[in-house]
Amino acid sequence: MTGKVLIAGASGLVGTAAAIEFAQAGWQVVALSRRVPELLDGLPIQHLALDLTDAEACRAAASHLSDVTHVVYTAVYELPGLMAGWADPHQIETNGRMLRNLLEPLSASARLQHVSLLQGTKAYGAPYREMRVPARESQPRVDHPTFYWVQEDYLKDLAERSGFGMTVFRPQLIVGPNHGVVMNLPPVIGIYAAIRKELGLPFSFPGGTQWVWEAADVRLVGAALLWASNEPRAHGETYNLTNGEVFSFRDMWPTLAATLGVETGPDESISLAEYLPRHAAVWQQVVEKHDLRPIPLAELLGESHHYADMSFLYGVTESAPAIFSSSVKVRQHGFTMVWNTEESFCFWLRDLMARRILPLGDIAPDMRLENFHDPRARLLASAR
Repeated sequence: MTGKVLIAGASGLVGTAAAIEFAQAGWQVVALSRRVPELLDGLPIQHLALDLTDAEACRAAASHLSDVTHVVYTAVYELPGLMAGWADPHQIETNGRMLRNLLEPLSASARLQHVSLLQGTKAYGAPYREMRVPARESQPRVDHPTFYWVQEDYLKDLAERSGFGMTVFRPQLIVGPNHGVVMNLPPVIGIYAAIRKELGLPFSFPGGTQWVWEAADVRLVGAALLWASNEPRAHGETYNLTNGEVFSFRDMWPTLAATLGVETGPDESISLAEYLPRHAAVWQQVVEKHDLRPIPLAELLGESHHYADMSFLYGVTESAPAIFSSSVKVRQHGFTMVWNTEESFCFWLRDLMARRILPLGDIAPDMRLENFHDPRARLLASAR
């Protein structure tokens, strides 16, 4: 079955992947975001520019979306510095209001069949308290300040009133191609490697203590969102999402170095949130030397350099609580896709190289995007 899906937050990591996944499956796709998503440029996908904090604009837009059957909601409002804002009342209220602004008029004008909502492991208390291992969807709600519960409670009530299905997804660390977003590590890792190489310094692991956790390739998340739209068993359910394995950044570091064409060195505790902006002039030298796209460093990083400090446990010297989520439930319900996490990181680093965001590492200079079997390639070909 296909329909017409509205992807809210389409310029973000998951929104872009979802738009591509649904379009490949033959759906009509409306990509909603304030700015035109670069990675959707040229694809057979309609873009709708809309500020979700503007209730009147959302009401006006809803009147033209009466044929939308499904919604994938991935939009998020974050404060500068990222983690410090997660419990901020303004951040929580804004995210709740954005969802209401969109869905209240849309549910009145369209005959919605299903809405998917994106959360994460903060639902289980991370990084505020030690999580149960593994975190399971059946465990009692962990009450702490987060917009997750504001959005989820509203959506459950609206779904019951309006008669549509809903599914909540909680992926782990998501890995993909987007730059300038709030939480995506490949651009940060690649920029750090290039700056270190330009300075004649090794690609040292910048984090703290050893930590094992999980990730989710963005292609897996996009596929899960498509699956839930057509799977009655998924309606009314919450699912954890991971690649299906655990990993350690320190263990992965040599493979990342090989992909990026740099040399590793001894661990060196470095806050990338401070280090990368401080070396913006060095990055500019890299851009000019390698003829990269002239995108300002701040636009490449978004808030992801702050996320990198958390992900690498910068400054943490003692053992850290495990963050493991069971993804048994979603597999038992029929979604069985898995990814090799190391290959996932390297794939997206190469994608960034191919798009001239990062300098070429072990990639031949004539390498093109199509050679990566990227999800965008088939859609680009069909749009020509």
